[in-house]
Amino acid sequence: MVEVHLWSGLRSLTGGLAVVEVEAKTTGELLRALVRAHPQLQAPIDAGVSIAINGRVIATGLTEPIPEGSEVYLMQRLRGG
Repeated sequence: MVEVHLWSGLRSLTGGLAVVEVEAKTTGELLRALVRAHPQLQAPIDAGVSIAINGRVIATGLTEPIPEGSEVYLMQRLRGG
């Protein structure tokens, strides 16, 4: 199981949870599992998210492995301009 820390704006979509647990071994599996567990997360995920694994931000790619015991954060993707 992976504990995923959510940014505050998503907590209303998960019943107030700041951390959710899902079964995932890659970033793609993580996103799919989050949507299965909390379908309301589909729109924010589709809008663009980044995943931080042990302090390293993964902005693209759905095949990045998630090592067991990792610290994982789902973050709103930052856009420049």
